[in-house]
Amino acid sequence: MIRDLRGKRVLVVGGAGFIGSHLADRLLVSGVNDLAVMDNLFLGKRENLADATRRGAKLFVRDAEDLSALDAVFAEFRPDVVFNCATKALNYSFTDPADAFLTNPKVAVNLLERLRENRYATLCHFSSSEVYGSAVYQPMDEDHPLHPTTTYAAGKAAADLALQSYVRMFDLDAFILRPFNNFGPRQNSKPPLAGIIPLTVRKILRGEAPEIHGDGTQTRDFTFVTDTAALVVEFFAKVPRGDAVHIASAQVRSVQEIIEKISGIMGVPMERVVRKPARPSDVAAHFASTKKMETFGSFAFTGFDDGLRATIEWLKADLAGEEKT
Repeated sequence: MIRDLRGKRVLVVGGAGFIGSHLADRLLVSGVNDLAVMDNLFLGKRENLADATRRGAKLFVRDAEDLSALDAVFAEFRPDVVFNCATKALNYSFTDPADAFLTNPKVAVNLLERLRENRYATLCHFSSSEVYGSAVYQPMDEDHPLHPTTTYAAGKAAADLALQSYVRMFDLDAFILRPFNNFGPRQNSKPPLAGIIPLTVRKILRGEAPEIHGDGTQTRDFTFVTDTAALVVEFFAKVPRGDAVHIASAQVRSVQEIIEKISGIMGVPMERVVRKPARPSDVAAHFASTKKMETFGSFAFTGFDDGLRATIEWLKADLAGEEKT
């Protein structure tokens, strides 16, 4: 198996979103010949691709769940490689559970069918640590049981299983990267679909009280988003067909610690924090094993505190711009 991004035509599905847009930026400095993004802008934003489009990336505002739309993009752009970042936010499971589930396997199977038809050469599919549910053991390796607790996570797990079955059946060149919790610039801060870090910063900037749901001992394994984008490109040539590999920095923090750090940086006393009941289906613990990814090399990750400060500064500027419009 020899893969190389240099000189290739690359399509990022879901590339106007949080991780996808950072991946687009990274690909443009990695020697690709031509780059396109396909995104229905459900949560993605054109402005996330401002740098990428200035550098020649093409944006198709289309929905990859729609076969005719997908085929139109393939006919016009003719990709060699596809990265699938398309999904809907985890919290959307509580708004429209069926749609939150179906997006993941539907887009994956649509792309796998086009791979089976030799419409392109390689699929890199993005999974999520949420497929595991709460840790049965820690650190969690790639063989950890799949126990998704939301329909978003169940859809992610279904998409992963679909990919692995297609590889076994048709010997396709497709593989899975499974990022744990990402944070950083461009992450959505608007409720109800925001993650804990951007949502907390947004609340503080608007004079609202931060919240902790449950006892605050829930843990997540955080990675700064630009590190994830860099590792996706690094791993592209190395992950075997059908395999799944974590992307994680082993920087585990509890919800309590996260709120304390954000409050400390932003000068908000913890006495202002509002305690609320635990959310349904909230994962209790995540801590990734990085043994498999470490077989591909050694990596220097952005420290959590440094990444958090950079994220807060970006959110301040983003929200200031939002208030002007």
